[in-house]
Amino acid sequence: MSALALSVLLSFVSAVAYAGGAIVQEQVAVSSPGAQQYAPLRRPGWWAAVALNGLGGLLHVVALAYGPLSLVQPLGALTIVFALPMAALFVGRRAGATAWRGAIMATVGLAGLLSLVGSADAQSLDTAQRVAAALATAGAIAALMVAARAVHRHPAVRSILLATASGVAFGMSSVFTKTVAVDWTGGVSAANLPSLAVIGVLATAGMLLSQASYRGAGLAAPLATLTVVNPVVAAAVGITMFGETFRYGTTGTALALSCGVVAAGGLILLTTERLAREQRETAGTARSGSGVASGSGAASRPAAAARPEVAPGPGPVEVPAARSDAGPGGRTGADPAELLLAGLTLPEGVRLPAVPVPAPEAGPDDTEPVLVPLVSYVPFYGGPYVPVPAVDRHRTHVKS
Repeated sequence: MSALALSVLLSFVSAVAYAGGAIVQEQVAVSSPGAQQYAPLRRPGWWAAVALNGLGGLLHVVALAYGPLSLVQPLGALTIVFALPMAALFVGRRAGATAWRGAIMATVGLAGLLSLVGSADAQSLDTAQRVAAALATAGAIAALMVAARAVHRHPAVRSILLATASGVAFGMSSVFTKTVAVDWTGGVSAANLPSLAVIGVLATAGMLLSQASYRGAGLAAPLATLTVVNPVVAAAVGITMFGETFRYGTTGTALALSCGVVAAGGLILLTTERLAREQRETAGTARSGSGVASGSGAASRPAAAARPEVAPGPGPVEVPAARSDAGPGGRTGADPAELLLAGLTLPEGVRLPAVPVPAPEAGPDDTEPVLVPLVSYVPFYGGPYVPVPAVDRHRTHVKS
């Protein structure tokens, strides 16, 4: 196998290791309490993610030893593309069409940008430049963390800010690593101990911030942000402080800016997709909450408003026909309520008692019963709404 093919293979394996570490980190972030959002040290899964990220970094360095920087660096952007199908395969987290478009745009833009960055003669930073770079990095990370805390009610925005801070930390750790590597070409010196300490602090901070960025924001948006910001920061420092330039002069600079716009558009797509998902989840929670509230309100109504239980009956009950005896003057003796009840058929399952009521226009000795259902004046569920006929229709008129 040629050295070029080996570097490509190592770059692919490095991207897969980075993607696996990101998936494990996201799963740990989802299942960890809020107090452990930065460093869930008691979770074996988190240490597995640390090991995967370390393996990815080691393979990336070895790939740089066998292949050119212009080839190995763009291949590192494939982490985003590998992470989405791996997440769907291993943890069942499928990405939508918008997330895929954003991931591909971010990958293509980043790969194009890195491929246009030219190389320069190896040079190091002096003490003043190192101090300035360390202070500027610390200030930027602190500002991003404060901003993330201020927008804690919006998990997607908070995640992007923390992932940006993580990318800044990792990118600047690469800058200090290159500085120390250039210094060690002339021999190992104890003067580089402060730089080594800065590398350790920045690498640790980047790992902790990346872990926190996966909490409540999914996988694609924070991973894409971290993958893009890390090399962009390193390339920007290389151009401004190490004398690196874009290839092909003005044309290469314009192409690099275009690639940066494409990568930024991909990140915006990923962020908006996550915000839209949060809005849908919030709306669904609100609807379910209102349903529970209405259900509890109905349960707390008085028992009098509940549907009364009725005894099962054999079938529909026919109300007896009204009396049709004619009274004096040709006036019928049937009560209007009886005529109304005579045409009613009670629903199945409703059983109404009957009481003997003296017939109208009858004397006290006439006790022939007339079946009159006990129907309430108030409507109730399962029965007719019919007024009860008056038992005694004779009214006493009081004259003053």
